[in-house]
Amino acid sequence: MISAIQRLEDGTIRLEITIPATDIIRAKEEIIQEYVKNATLPGFRKGKAPRKLVEENVDKGKLNEEILKKLLPEFYLSAIKEHKVNPVISPKIRVEELTEGKDWKFSALTCEAPEIELKDYKDSIKKLTAKAKIIIPGKEQKSVPFNEIVAELLKSVSVKIPRIIIEQEVDRLLSQTLDEIKRLGLTLDQYLASTGKTIEDLRKEYEQKAENDVKLEFTLEKIAQTEKITVEEKEIEEAINKAPNDAERKNLESNRYLLASILRQQKTLDFLRNL
Repeated sequence: MISAIQRLEDGTIRLEITIPATDIIRAKEEIIQEYVKNATLPGFRKGKAPRKLVEENVDKGKLNEEILKKLLPEFYLSAIKEHKVNPVISPKIRVEELTEGKDWKFSALTCEAPEIELKDYKDSIKKLTAKAKIIIPGKEQKSVPFNEIVAELLKSVSVKIPRIIIEQEVDRLLSQTLDEIKRLGLTLDQYLASTGKTIEDLRKEYEQKAENDVKLEFTLEKIAQTEKITVEEKEIEEAINKAPNDAERKNLESNRYLLASILRQQKTLDFLRNL
């Protein structure tokens, strides 16, 4: 395998990977053997059709897809190990060259966790929450709204988010919106007409939201690491036991790592509120 790495200014990592023709031939042979074993051609019992006849009936495009499906993960993992990359997202794959009988080439865009400078975020948030801590007789004490704390936090820290993370989050938000539109029985055009927006307006709106959401997520993770905020096993168990029904309990039980991450994030937010 031949691979090269390029680190872009915003933190995006581009890997260029070559799959040798010998590996393609090996994968192709394994897949065709499976085809022969499971072939159900007219006039032959399952798995008894001649290999030549099976190959003649194979969709070349589908075969190439199967080969890529088999080899891409293997060669991508080898490349990130070779270049000591620790990705935080699934890669965006693009096939660059797919010529029969030759090496195949593909590129993979990914990124590592962004670098975050927390600076004097504590002082900034303390200034914001200080007035709320002053007790005035006869007046109700009000806490600082959560969105104001988040806004102050994001202003105080320095974070450079790789473009690829924002794009993936925007795609997720758009997909979520499309699902909601379908559930309402509307088409995308009808929804856009009712809101007076274009698809470009929607994407731009989601880009800002995605950037803020991602910045907040990584910033909270950095604060949790710095302040040694952890989640105990008993806290996870308590959260699971509080689930309203068995189905929800089973879901939480099977996603303990995600649950622990959410609980840690919540504890970090509580830490900020109490500064």
